[in-house]
Amino acid sequence: MRSLLIVVAALVPGMQLLAQQNVVQSGATNRKVESILSQMSLEEKITMLGGVRSFFVPGLARLGIPELGTADSPFGVRANSRSTVYAGGIGLAATWNPALAERQGTELGRDARARGIHFSLGPGVNIYRAPLNGRNFEYYGEDPFLASRIAVGFINGVQSQGVSSTIKHFLGNNSEFARNSSDSRIDERALREIYMPAFEAAAKEAHVGAIMESYNLTNGLYMSENGRLLNDVVKREWGFDGVLMSDWGAVHSALGAATGGVDLEMPGGAHFNRDSLMPLIQQGKVSQADIDDKVRRILRTATRLGWLDRPQLDRSIPLLNERGRLAALQGAREGMVLLKNDRNLLPLSKSAVKSIAVIGPNAYPAVPVGGGSAMIPTFHAVSFLEGLGNHLGTAVNVSYNRGIASLAQAVGMTQFMTAPTNGNPGLNVETFENVDLSGTPANTRVMPRVAVGRALDLGGLATGEIDFSAFFGPPGAVSTRWTGYITPQTPGTYDIFVEQGGFGDQGYRLYVDDKLVRDSWKIVTAIVEQQSVSLDATAHKIVLEHHAVRGFGTPFYRMGIVRQGRWIDPTAEEIAAKADVVVLAVGFDPETESEGWDRSFRLPPGQDELIQRIVARNRMLFSSRPGILGRTGARHWPRSCSVT
Repeated sequence: MRSLLIVVAALVPGMQLLAQQNVVQSGATNRKVESILSQMSLEEKITMLGGVRSFFVPGLARLGIPELGTADSPFGVRANSRSTVYAGGIGLAATWNPALAERQGTELGRDARARGIHFSLGPGVNIYRAPLNGRNFEYYGEDPFLASRIAVGFINGVQSQGVSSTIKHFLGNNSEFARNSSDSRIDERALREIYMPAFEAAAKEAHVGAIMESYNLTNGLYMSENGRLLNDVVKREWGFDGVLMSDWGAVHSALGAATGGVDLEMPGGAHFNRDSLMPLIQQGKVSQADIDDKVRRILRTATRLGWLDRPQLDRSIPLLNERGRLAALQGAREGMVLLKNDRNLLPLSKSAVKSIAVIGPNAYPAVPVGGGSAMIPTFHAVSFLEGLGNHLGTAVNVSYNRGIASLAQAVGMTQFMTAPTNGNPGLNVETFENVDLSGTPANTRVMPRVAVGRALDLGGLATGEIDFSAFFGPPGAVSTRWTGYITPQTPGTYDIFVEQGGFGDQGYRLYVDDKLVRDSWKIVTAIVEQQSVSLDATAHKIVLEHHAVRGFGTPFYRMGIVRQGRWIDPTAEEIAAKADVVVLAVGFDPETESEGWDRSFRLPPGQDELIQRIVARNRMLFSSRPGILGRTGARHWPRSCSVT
């Protein structure tokens, strides 16, 4: 006890000095903020509360307030150029290393400064409560304490560089299915013990600059209007003095969000604008004090992080940051987990192994991230094939085969005819300007295959390869009926898969020979769904009915039919049989695990078949399933797997 008292006494003077410094700094910040606020008109204040040009917060040049840039940055900065990608959320959590999280955050903050970014939109800390959540790869796992420690370390690193972290998505956003309409019903104890700790630690310990509220409802209220959680808990109870930012398009009404606690509406002022807010202020439903508090929070964050005193763009920091690359490498190493080592297969011996077959859809090219806003265009991602080849050099013969048709190839290989006999190649397509296929078609045509739109490649936004406005289609609904015939060359069991993408409301029904075999009209459980049907060698009628309401992201969907046993490239089996060891890389990728949609529990179509066929040809199998390094747990693995 005496030792403890001596230590505490020794620390008190330093603690007092630090407290005094914080008070002085806070006082100076507040005085500067109040000075700027007092010079702003009400109209200027309102203008600052709604984003502009999708990823920017309005500035005010006459008072020296710059336009503030934001960028999706859960584990890499997607803005203006390619960027270094650090360990994904679950991979970083798997390191159990808050110091490494801070190191990676520091380097990500430097990457943001090199691109002139003020708000880094990350980290994501929603707790794993549904294993099929399409964004689980972004988050820090199911343990609130671990998530808190990793989040605090990461945020401290980012903000040490004068960049604000934006912790997300508050609160109860634990599935992508119906994320704009689902209601997370959570009791108080679960809120406090499971869902809130990472956010609370970020606010109280890391003093995070911004918190992003989620799309969903929690306990009956949209989070953008949930004053009890945003105002009472976050702002008052936790003392959070930063910015409560909406997710993109998550505000539903000006009054609800203004009084519910949202400070900044992104990506634009659809509700936080003069036309909507001024009447509410004049009617006394929203006070000028509320508006001042919102602007004050933006100015306080900007002042605290130095954005009013210097340019955010720091050209002395290289875009390709070698320090960041080394931190990313360390994160990849520490995030790996050895689950099994049957027959002491590992480590492989260069002297004993003379040939390795690298097989699988995730073997090459590398799959560093999942889909959606986490997509980062990388400078260079090292695949399993390249990594093994570089390490082994000429000592071991390394061969490669993808092993399985891609979903796009499977769609292209599906041959339809317009009639059971004497038809033309393709399907008859009827398009209706409503969601229920009613009335007379607005358009009829013949299409060679079911393939509409394209996958939502947000990564291309960073390099200027994709125009962001292209993802906002005109409002309205559309439904389509596709009717075609296939005649199998051989009878057997066939896999029919339907893949959907984009962020709009979509659904479909699938008929085989006028029998409904899949009804996902109202509920689509996964981004890729498949159905197995038995077909003989005669003509079979296939009908796909699809509907979509356009929103953010144009509708994207496609369908393919493959006979079981025909997914696999025979060459893959041949090289597997000849090799001493097979490295089999299977799993998910941005097209099968993504924001906007949940994923399936089973592997993507054909991959189970690939594993079975390759294992049958070579029992020395070193199998990697994840696709995103370290993101999957033991319950997802095939029995033959050894490591991730």
